[in-house]
Amino acid sequence: METQPARSKTLRIGITGSSGLVGTALREHLIAQQQEFVRLVRRQPKAELGEIFWSPESGKIDSSGLEGVDAVVHLAGENIFGRWTTTKKEKIRESRRSGTELLSRTLSELVKKPAVFLCVSGVHYYGDTGDRLIDESSPPEDGFLSDVCRIWEDATDAATQAGIRTVRLRLGMVLSSRGGALRIMRRPFQLGLGGRLGSGRQYMSWIHIEDLIRAMEFAIRNDQVCGPVNAVSPQPVTNREFTKTLGRVLHRPTFLCVPGFAAKMALGEMAEEVLLSGQRVAPRELEERGFDFRYPELSQALRRELNV
Repeated sequence: METQPARSKTLRIGITGSSGLVGTALREHLIAQQQEFVRLVRRQPKAELGEIFWSPESGKIDSSGLEGVDAVVHLAGENIFGRWTTTKKEKIRESRRSGTELLSRTLSELVKKPAVFLCVSGVHYYGDTGDRLIDESSPPEDGFLSDVCRIWEDATDAATQAGIRTVRLRLGMVLSSRGGALRIMRRPFQLGLGGRLGSGRQYMSWIHIEDLIRAMEFAIRNDQVCGPVNAVSPQPVTNREFTKTLGRVLHRPTFLCVPGFAAKMALGEMAEEVLLSGQRVAPRELEERGFDFRYPELSQALRRELNV
């Protein structure tokens, strides 16, 4: 059972990236739990909807709107999918560094600081680790996304030094029918066009969207959770296993294969680092703190999300 504190206290949570896949799910969860939230937006804010303005590009933020929040969840960042041109890579890197530094510095200077700053990073921090099982104590490897994740996490230092409990949540692939990789894969698999990528031996560390949102709330409410936290299922699978399982769930064949060279020709470096490499990651911190996964097994999580 989870060792999460009682949920009697109503929280007020600041959220960046609140219109994305994870941000939307988090907002819906908070509404269902009758919690309060403040959205940080780049457009003209609607004060009646609890929105405040921020602009990482120009270094501006309405810090007064964050005074007294209990926690801040930082989800904003340039989408990594697509061909990585020099410009695209700079956007990926800079969107995470500048936004996180601005937010971290702002929180550190508040009169009434939040108790916790939850910054979402990714398991690509570890690089391509083959079939070696890794946890939060494992060092990073070489690679563009690994470098981005290190820069991203280092940018939270101002909040940490100000005494704010900082959680660096390293996400795996988020399973949701509403967006992300699963939504992209669903149609071709339903048409019988699904298949493994490259050798299929690369590991995929994943998490069901519901478990991710619960893990975020768990990290916010549990004072013992701090530092890097792997937000992944305790049962990572290879790409071959994932392919076969998704095919079985949808009752479709999965005989096809996308050769590695074809993926690299289409998407370049992104294919190499995201699709053809992998991480076999264990959620050691969450498990040791008593977090209980509702969907630890892949076929169960896929059936739940695809409603089959």
